[in-house]
Amino acid sequence: MADYTQIRYEVRDAVATITLSRTEKMNAFTGVMMHELIAAFDAVDADDAVRAVIVTGEGKAFCAGADLSGGATTFDDSAAKSSAVRRDGGGRVTLRIFSCTKPVIAAINGAAVGIGATMTLPMDVRLASTAARIGFVFARRGIVPEAASAWFLPRLVGISRAAEWVYTGRILPAQEALDGGLVRSLHAPDELLPAAHALAREIADNTSGVSVALSRQMLWRMLGAAHPMEAHRVDSRAIQLRGRSADAHEGVMSFLEKRPAAFSDSVSRDMPDVFPDWEEPTFS
Repeated sequence: MADYTQIRYEVRDAVATITLSRTEKMNAFTGVMMHELIAAFDAVDADDAVRAVIVTGEGKAFCAGADLSGGATTFDDSAAKSSAVRRDGGGRVTLRIFSCTKPVIAAINGAAVGIGATMTLPMDVRLASTAARIGFVFARRGIVPEAASAWFLPRLVGISRAAEWVYTGRILPAQEALDGGLVRSLHAPDELLPAAHALAREIADNTSGVSVALSRQMLWRMLGAAHPMEAHRVDSRAIQLRGRSADAHEGVMSFLEKRPAAFSDSVSRDMPDVFPDWEEPTFS
């Protein structure tokens, strides 16, 4: 297990919880946090015992955005020796979450601003505290949306609402985030994590891990498909391959015998390739 300094990582009852942990800085995002989040999601994918992931913040904030302690030059790389385009750190995190094989639940416990908001977009479900405040504040800082959010946000809330939130850069109260479809539900602060755990447990206790992992890939990747025929090809292949599996046999028999299913397939060992033509784009 990696030694983390700006996040906490724990696994209990098949659920991994990743907690952003820089309470003195409202969990502001740094390069160290970026690397630790990527490492944590690597650990999630490597552990077949993990069936779902919850991401939350320690203290009153979820993540207050990028650490601005560098002052005016926080985002300025003019002093760098190379003029080559460098990868955005937030995007490295969101793309890692996008490729995760386990469902990811955001428990937004407080302020989620800038990267604190955009890092939640590739997570599958977002729950928020009634105390949460969310802001895509980039234009108010003289920069632009990052973390691949120009791809994620319009797909989640529609282009018009995404445009309004990004162009104004205003802080959204939790109710507006709910009304806009960004978050699934609002909870009293002390009920947020229990609600997130209940959802994670529902997945872990009742479903095939391989089926969920494949479904996650199918749903996210098909957002960029040009025609439903692409989805038809993928799900035809997936149904055929999974239909032969021990989990499919068990799923049917447990239903017929009116008992809980005992799925045995593992994501690391039994994931079929249903995207033979899929190529991960490279950064250049």
